[in-house]
Amino acid sequence: MDVITTHVNADFDCLGAMVAAKKLYPDALMVFPGSQEKSIRDFFLKTTGYMPALTRLKDIDLSRISRLILVDCRHSSRIGRLAEAAKRPGVVVHIYDHHPGSSGDIDHSGGEIRECGSSTAILAKILMEKGIEVTPVEATLMMLGIYEDTGNLTFPSTSVDDYAAASWLLSHGANLNIVAEFVSQELTAEQVSLLNDLLQSLHTVSVNGVDISLAHASLDYYVGDIAVLAHMMRDMENLEALFIVVGMAERVYVVARSRIPEVDVGAILREFGGGGHATAASATVRDQTVIQVLGRFQQLLPQWVNPKRTASDLMSSPVKTLSAETTIAEARELLTRYNVNAMPVIDDGRMVGIISLRIVEKALYHGLGSLPVSEYMHTEYMRAEPETPLNVIQDYIVGQHRRLVPVFAGEKLIGVITRTDLLRYMYAGMQRSAEAVYDLGRETPPVRRREVVHLMNKNLPRRMVETLRELGRVGDKLELPIYAIGGFARDLLLGGKNEDIDVTVEGDGILFAETFAAGHDCRVKSHDKFGTAVIVFPDGTKIDVASTRLEYYETPGALPTVERSSLKMDLYRRDFTINTLAIKLNTADFGLLVDFFGAYRDLRDKAVRVLHNLSFVEDPTRVFRAIRFEQRLGFQIARHTENLIKNAVKMGFLDKLGGKRLLNELVLILREREPVRAILRMEGLGLLRFIHPDLALQPENLKVLDEVKKVITWFDLLYQGDRVETWVVYFLALTSALPDNAFWETCSRLSISEHYREKLIDMRVHGEQMLEVIERKVAKGEPVRRSDVYFWLRGLSPEVLLYIMAKTRCEDVRKFVSLYVTQLRGVTSSVTGDDLKAVGLSPGPRYREILDTVLSARLNGEVSTREDELKIVTKELTRL
Repeated sequence: MDVITTHVNADFDCLGAMVAAKKLYPDALMVFPGSQEKSIRDFFLKTTGYMPALTRLKDIDLSRISRLILVDCRHSSRIGRLAEAAKRPGVVVHIYDHHPGSSGDIDHSGGEIRECGSSTAILAKILMEKGIEVTPVEATLMMLGIYEDTGNLTFPSTSVDDYAAASWLLSHGANLNIVAEFVSQELTAEQVSLLNDLLQSLHTVSVNGVDISLAHASLDYYVGDIAVLAHMMRDMENLEALFIVVGMAERVYVVARSRIPEVDVGAILREFGGGGHATAASATVRDQTVIQVLGRFQQLLPQWVNPKRTASDLMSSPVKTLSAETTIAEARELLTRYNVNAMPVIDDGRMVGIISLRIVEKALYHGLGSLPVSEYMHTEYMRAEPETPLNVIQDYIVGQHRRLVPVFAGEKLIGVITRTDLLRYMYAGMQRSAEAVYDLGRETPPVRRREVVHLMNKNLPRRMVETLRELGRVGDKLELPIYAIGGFARDLLLGGKNEDIDVTVEGDGILFAETFAAGHDCRVKSHDKFGTAVIVFPDGTKIDVASTRLEYYETPGALPTVERSSLKMDLYRRDFTINTLAIKLNTADFGLLVDFFGAYRDLRDKAVRVLHNLSFVEDPTRVFRAIRFEQRLGFQIARHTENLIKNAVKMGFLDKLGGKRLLNELVLILREREPVRAILRMEGLGLLRFIHPDLALQPENLKVLDEVKKVITWFDLLYQGDRVETWVVYFLALTSALPDNAFWETCSRLSISEHYREKLIDMRVHGEQMLEVIERKVAKGEPVRRSDVYFWLRGLSPEVLLYIMAKTRCEDVRKFVSLYVTQLRGVTSSVTGDDLKAVGLSPGPRYREILDTVLSARLNGEVSTREDELKIVTKELTRL
């Protein structure tokens, strides 16, 4: 038996979602688990044609439920007796909900849970996608749910899907007169009286610089729909964050509303056993008084209210500037180099204006490139201080269409806030969910600090976690912000184990490294030019430290020029968004995840995406890195990024790539666990020709590549302790179809050193020559002894042996190589040159002949003791 249900005290969104779910599960029974809100009861009393087919809970045999469909709720404590069925083994649970998760959520195997203004809209979208029609009555019931939970489509939590669902329902005959009558009801006398009491008690307190409004009342009777009063009070008094606490009988009801990102009411009310969204939430508290609940708010609010953001939280520093004498033409070059749209202008150490790229471009169009920027710069601008509230800066940038706000400490320019910085902050506020933490005005993914710390404790050795904390403590001592960045942060969020720590410092990275090393018995290797250092621990463990910096490229494919910069610009120079995460290590913010460029979103969506459109022009090696990350992580290169790769190939930017840089990327790809997929991707994007014009995947070398993986896996499972350069085996396989001269040209194109080039050629030539000898021997059907196998393969490196196994089509050849690797190559005889010398044989070529004869006998099982071997020596000597 299938049952559709929702939470107790059901509202219109519960009803609408249940009606929608019935369309997906037509044989299911719709059951309320308990009471309904007064608005639902009034609706059923006043309308007759809109009553859906409901089944009473007492008529349900809970033991017969095989599938439970739960809407607008997923917590076991909110579905009454039906929680018994949800927890019973064998019962399938599907959930459709728009609330954030919490502990106690029911495990489920189907449904859909995501952020939306209403649960009804989630189900309506599914009906639309499946082409399932609804009647006008069903459309009206569903519209009631959407309108109630989105405040007539006006609440901040309202999503595009809510609007789309409302439009679809209206097209199917939803009656807006019915909706208006029951969603926008007049207040009852009891509600008016309660509203008056709440307004009388309303007071505002400042918590971490944020205004929080609280109101309370106590009644000896029940008043429903107090959420309506919260909305009215918020709008009447223009409140940013409101909590109302009402005691009725033996329970205390709490309703909260928030318009600002600093106050996540859903997270706060979860501390009371309730829940909801960042902007709207509620809780029912038992066994406490109104005074006790208000007292607990005094304890909780300082912990949960994020401080009010100021200019110092959002500004970028240090600041790139232009001198007043800089020409318009020079200004364009600098603005383009640093990828900014506006820059402060300095004269005699004092800021005198702002020049924008738009003005520069217009001036150049009019032939004014030789004039100084002081002629056309903006001289009127806002002078922010570190304590200036961000809402003031927001009003200036948005209201007056400005691109940049300078931040001053006295007369000293200490930072800037750009329009892009502000937009990211505003977007982060709009997207904030109950799990999100926002700090420093940065867009931060829905991962709490404690969750990041949990991932550290779960996936990293204890000593490494303590090292990370100690790095933060040293940063505290020097008053320097410290971050773990790059692959370490990425892999931690993906649940992997990456123990290669890269640290960046907003300040002097070398000073930080030297200070840390002095207190922890470590050595430091520094590079003053780039502001980088390596901390070397006594056990050989290393941590790379860098000062935050930016890079720019003089020409496509050239090595970058490096300058000091802010954390944001430092992360912007990286290759892909998924590598731009930073985890703060300072004690107060340990585990805080910083995400400027949507990295967490792309990790979630499994997308490899470049940061800007010229990424592959500036550094074509990123093309190969994109493929490497795509294949290693099981991601997909984003469509636009793939188009940029194709453009870089078409424009020939990879032709300008130095051989050593290309070789480095190729080796990294061939060292991956699944390099063949990456090679196929390279072929599909036309990249192999940059290694050699004639290099392509033909059935011949593709088959060899597939076999390489098998033989390497086989070799690894032997655990024989040999170190194999797997990239060499794949490289020989990839180029196996090229003639010898083309192979030489490939090695030259890749700038492989002369010594190693000769080694690779020797591997290829000797491996293929020996393969030809063995295959010819097998083809003739001649008997092959164990000693034959040994002397054929003796002296060949493990890479060549694996290449032979991969390239041959002859199973006997594979068996011979396997025999050599597993049994023969370690066989020796007890007779040495000293024994031959002792019996009077002069050193010479005959030494090797006799020793090989003895070894052959040992390999073929003809001798087993030293005495037997010496007899062979005596016999051979008689032939002299």
